[in-house]
Amino acid sequence: MNKPGFEFWFDFASTYSYLSVCRIEDLARKEGISIEWKPFLLGPIFNSQGWDTSPFNIYKAKGEYMWRDIERQSKKFEIPFNNPSQFPRNGLLAARVALASQSEDWCPEFISRVFSANFVEDKDIADEEVIASILNSLGMDALRIIAQAKSQDSKDELRLQTQLAADKGIFGAPSFVIGKEIFWGNDRLEDAFSWYNKHK
Repeated sequence: MNKPGFEFWFDFASTYSYLSVCRIEDLARKEGISIEWKPFLLGPIFNSQGWDTSPFNIYKAKGEYMWRDIERQSKKFEIPFNNPSQFPRNGLLAARVALASQSEDWCPEFISRVFSANFVEDKDIADEEVIASILNSLGMDALRIIAQAKSQDSKDELRLQTQLAADKGIFGAPSFVIGKEIFWGNDRLEDAFSWYNKHK
């Protein structure tokens, strides 16, 4: 039987996904694990639960806790972080680009730079020019890639990806999925790697 992959499900608007993106590659190299990058959208999953925005916005105490926790965690892991002036931001275009390019060598760096644009540089990642600038900085053909990301095929692909996340039982980001096992949250990243290695 083939061993299940190590799936990293993330949303570009997610604060805790940002922390995991900053940490996961170094940890994966140390563990000798290959990551399967899985961009998706939390919005439709939240909508199915009756929420029209992040629960961190809906529940004041929960939101205040999250922002303070992110400050603590970013200092702990020495990860740069600035509170964005808008939360959550629309990561739709970035998710379509990442999903269409997930097998490309440059995709992890693209993902990392989009998160940095959002949570360090306070840029609007819904802005096509911001995404194009990141792609151009990587030496990619931004016009071609963005045109592909705006195609109906890419829209359908992301819709299916998000439905797959829901079908797997994913309800938040980041989530690390190994077969039928789900580990939710940046604080479960090490646990997910440990589980993976123990079940080789």
